[in-house]
Amino acid sequence: MIGGQTTVMETRQALPPLALRTIDHAAIARNVHRLLEASGVPLMAVVKSDGFGHGALEVAQTALTAGATWLGVATIDEAVELRLGGIRAPIFAWLVDPWADLETAAGLRITLSCANVDTLRAIEDAAGRAGAVADLHLELDTGMSRGGSSPELWAALCAAAADAAGTGRVRVTGLWSHLANATLPGDENVHGPVDALLAARDVAVELGLAPRELHLANSAGILAHPSTHLTMVRSAAALYGIETVSGRSYGLEPAMRITSRVTQLRSVAAGTGVGYLHAWSAPARATLALVPIGYADGVPRALSDGGSVSINGVRCAVRGTISMDQLVVEVPQATAIGDEVVLIGDADRGEPTVAEWAERAGTLPHDILSGIGSRVAFAHDGLPAGVR
Repeated sequence: MIGGQTTVMETRQALPPLALRTIDHAAIARNVHRLLEASGVPLMAVVKSDGFGHGALEVAQTALTAGATWLGVATIDEAVELRLGGIRAPIFAWLVDPWADLETAAGLRITLSCANVDTLRAIEDAAGRAGAVADLHLELDTGMSRGGSSPELWAALCAAAADAAGTGRVRVTGLWSHLANATLPGDENVHGPVDALLAARDVAVELGLAPRELHLANSAGILAHPSTHLTMVRSAAALYGIETVSGRSYGLEPAMRITSRVTQLRSVAAGTGVGYLHAWSAPARATLALVPIGYADGVPRALSDGGSVSINGVRCAVRGTISMDQLVVEVPQATAIGDEVVLIGDADRGEPTVAEWAERAGTLPHDILSGIGSRVAFAHDGLPAGVR
C-alpha cells in the first residue's frame, strides 16, 4: 500500500490463481522416512525437473530435514539453483559433458558424474581455473546402454582418473550406475548390474582410487531389491508418491493436488457441439462449465476422451477436445461459478489421481508431474523452516 492506496501488485497477489498445485510436504517427508527404513543406508533425494514439478528447492529442504543426506539433479544448472537457494548439502549432477559450466560447478562444490576421459580432462582443467578440487563419481553402464562408461573402457577411465587425482584438481569419491529392470520384482532382474558395479569397484581400487560411495538403486531398487542398496541409494519417483514396482504398493503418498475453478456456466440444447471440430455433441440438454486450464498447463490432451474432474465431490466428465488454456466439463445444474475443480486429488475421496491421468494418457506418472506448466501456481503446505 502506498499513501493509503492499494498497489496493482498487491491486488494481483491477493487474487486467486486460475490453477493451483498444492504440495503436501508432510507426505514427502513420510515418503523419505519409508525409503530410509527400507534401505538402511544414506538417501540421495532426486529433485531434477523442478522436483518432478513439486518445486526443487522446497522439496530439497523437506527431504534434507526428513533425513536425506544428498541431493541429485540432472544438470549443473539445476545444482547451481539449489546452491544459490542456500542448500549446503552434497549435490550430485549427472548430465555432464566438456561444454557444461564445469568451472562454476567445481567452485560451488557440486559433485559431478564422469563417464569418459574427455569429460574428465575438461573437469580437471575447469577445477584448475576455479582454484578448486572437483569431486567425481565415475559412471559405469551396467545395462541401460544410455549413460556411463562401457565396461571395455572402464579400466582406462579409472587409470586416467587416478592420474588426474594426482594433480590435486579432482577427487574420485564415488562410483555409480543405474538399473534398467528394477521395476520388475524378481531379484534376477538386478543381479547383473550389482555384480558389474562391484567388479568395477575392484578395478578402480586396483588402479589406485578409493571411492567412498557406491550407488545403484533407484526408487524401485530401494523398495524391492535389497541387494542393490550398497553404500547409498537414490530416489526420485518414490519421493513424490509414485509406485514403480510392477504389481506392488508400498504405501507411498502422492504429494501434489491440482485445483482450478469454474469460471463460466452455460446450458446447451441437445445436438450442441463442444470445442474444436465438435468432437462431442450433447445428446440431451446439458449444463457445461468452463475450467481455465489446458494442455499448456500439463493436462494431457488424451483426457479429452474419458477424462473427468471432481466438483463438489461429484465426478464430471470432460466434454469436447481439451484446448491449450481451457477445458469444458458437463456438470450438475447446482454447480456455481467459483466452485473448486479438482483435477488431481485424493483417490480416497473419489478424485482423479496422477496415476489415473497417466493410464488414460498412455504414459507414466513421472511424465505427468514433470509436465505441469508454469502457469499452475504453487502453494506449499507444511514446508519446514530453514534451508540447509
